[in-house]
Amino acid sequence: MQKIRCVVERITYQNPENGYTVLKCRVKDHSDLVPVIGNMIDVNVGSVLIVEGEWKVDAKYGRQFTAQNWEETLPATVYGMEKYLGSGLIRGVGPKYAKKIVQKFGTDTFAVIEDNIELLIEIEGIGRKRIQMIAQSWERQKEVKNVMLFLQEHQVSTAYAARIYKQYGSESIAVIRENPYRLADDIWGIGFKTADQIAGKLNFGKESFVRLRSGLMYTLSQLADEGHVYAEKQQLIDRASELLEASPETVIMTMDEMLHKGDLILEKKISPRDGGGDAAAVYLPPFYFAEVGVAGKLKKLAASPAADKLYTRLMEARRTTGNEALSVDISAVQAKTGMEYDGIQADAIRLAATSKVMVLTGGPGTGKTTTTHGIIAAYRAYGLRILLAAPTGRAAKRMTETTGLEAKTIHRLLECKPPEGYQKNEENPLEGDVLIVDECSMIDMILMNALLKAIPPTMRLVLVGDVDQLPSVGAGNVLRDVIDSGVFPVVRLTRIFRQAQTSRIIMNAHRINEGRMPDVSNGKESDFFFIEQEDAEAAAAKIVDLVQNRLPKYYGVEPAQIQVLTPMQRGVAGATNLNLSLQEALNPPEHTVFLKGRGGVAMPKECLRRSGYVFRTDDKVMQIKNNYDKDVYNGDIGIVESVNEADRTLRVNFDGRSVEYDAAELDELVHAYATTIHKAQGSEYPIVVMPVLMNHYVMLQRNLIYTGITRAKKILVIVGTKKALSYAVRNVTVTQRNSLLRQRLEGAETISGQQGTTSLLP
Repeated sequence: MQKIRCVVERITYQNPENGYTVLKCRVKDHSDLVPVIGNMIDVNVGSVLIVEGEWKVDAKYGRQFTAQNWEETLPATVYGMEKYLGSGLIRGVGPKYAKKIVQKFGTDTFAVIEDNIELLIEIEGIGRKRIQMIAQSWERQKEVKNVMLFLQEHQVSTAYAARIYKQYGSESIAVIRENPYRLADDIWGIGFKTADQIAGKLNFGKESFVRLRSGLMYTLSQLADEGHVYAEKQQLIDRASELLEASPETVIMTMDEMLHKGDLILEKKISPRDGGGDAAAVYLPPFYFAEVGVAGKLKKLAASPAADKLYTRLMEARRTTGNEALSVDISAVQAKTGMEYDGIQADAIRLAATSKVMVLTGGPGTGKTTTTHGIIAAYRAYGLRILLAAPTGRAAKRMTETTGLEAKTIHRLLECKPPEGYQKNEENPLEGDVLIVDECSMIDMILMNALLKAIPPTMRLVLVGDVDQLPSVGAGNVLRDVIDSGVFPVVRLTRIFRQAQTSRIIMNAHRINEGRMPDVSNGKESDFFFIEQEDAEAAAAKIVDLVQNRLPKYYGVEPAQIQVLTPMQRGVAGATNLNLSLQEALNPPEHTVFLKGRGGVAMPKECLRRSGYVFRTDDKVMQIKNNYDKDVYNGDIGIVESVNEADRTLRVNFDGRSVEYDAAELDELVHAYATTIHKAQGSEYPIVVMPVLMNHYVMLQRNLIYTGITRAKKILVIVGTKKALSYAVRNVTVTQRNSLLRQRLEGAETISGQQGTTSLLP
């Protein structure tokens, strides 16, 4: 093994999935930049590395250094210091100020910043505010480096160093030494396996209580990520034993201790699916209290009378006339809205007038929006105060556009303010007479519980959604469980209206939902196109061409209006790889700047790197976790409006709202030129391009393809094979989710909706 000391000049290539990196480095006694290759995903331009490895000659790329081990160190030369400071690692110092500082202080630069930073005031353009920023960033970077070195000593990826330091500050190393499994509990993105790897290096025993406890918590969290609210007891024992490589007896002992301490909750009311064994349900406490809370609050809400004028007048009219079928006059509603309603839609409006809790469901083109308009008109005629909400920003925006009333995301409706949580709750409930919530198939158990906490007993609740779409990303299947319980009135719209029948997107969505192959005959006037392509690489290239050239040219739209949706994250035609290709095509690293007297000049775009990804101005990005501090949530899509390399920050525009991220927070963002179908729930796009290949077979299910197709508003293009499409249409073996919500609801009396007519107008 040989050792070189080098300064990173360029990062030529990084694979975010496996960390493979190609660097161009300046090495002493080498006139040309040296290619250094290996797993070095955490390095930055300007980093000074000591790399152990071997020199090799590649037939295509020539002589290069293959890294086996590496560590980062502070540079000792003036050149290295300038590169390091100018790399953007230190906020407030970019290439311009780095050059000035090093010219002034030479090899004493780091000593000045460390011990006498006030001297930087002598540099033109650097004021007190910038000095304070540099000092804070320097100290933080130093501490993060200490955490990185500690992780490196124990052969653990340093990718989490900044996140660990952000969570624990100067106590980071002490916390890791005491109980590395806290990392899995406290830090997003660090799971049990990473914490266990660190613990193993720190000589924690395989059967230590902290390890077994963390493994059980991780197993339950993994099941929650798969949509399960609880684990069957034997299911949990089996999976945790396999994960921990521990005996079932040891796992059971640990579980019993956790149940005793209240870390877990046991529910004995369920029957085993296979007719044998111990099928008691084991919950993480938040999921148990959420499920019990949703059931109890829904039943209580449905049983309490409304206080609004429409409800009280209808109930009084029913009592005085003895006619229990009285409701609003549909002809009056039609006069107000200028729309005509068929029998089922009219039933839905009449039902909404008398219900405390009701569900409206149906597929595309069946009139959910039209019916919702009618329900709102009936409520508004009696002066009801109406609140509108949806799970995502895009769904709320669409609801605002279609109703003309303001709709909010559920998080904003509940006034989420970290770290206190939701400001709207039992003590401070929502103010209004009725809450209408759209895209309810997306709402998981935890969010539904938070929402119901804020609904006062006298308020009405109307749940609207397509139950045939994918269930929520989070645990539970709330909308389906509410419908299947039979406790609340449900209206399912099935008739496809004439204007919708001209759309092949809508007709094919219904064909798929019925288990029939869609019509893929194409045609110039069609809005649904199928391009046969079996090879995944050729399909990926075709998708890039469609988005970059063919569709914008034919339909006169910007590529930004075209969304690629794919069944999977991984693979050649998965979201990760497609994003890399689409970014290169649509937002390349250089752009043309027109300079006076010089014409157009190619200039590099400012960018920030994180974990193998490069974020540039104008990139389309998606938030992938709820960030209550920034008021942005999982699935929100925005555009990078500016990048500040010196401050190591960028700003993302989310529907007109500008949000700042520093470099350490960029793991919350991914590129969104392509995204998974799961992440697209609740959104609509003018044009959707969707690969459907046998490479995706593990994800090919009817409700997935149905959801993807129904995201397209005007044009849908599928690239793939009929075999893969047929496989998906036939595959309805959707994994059953562990939830007891339906059973908890079923004990209540069914609230039946009855029909009749009374004058709509007060």
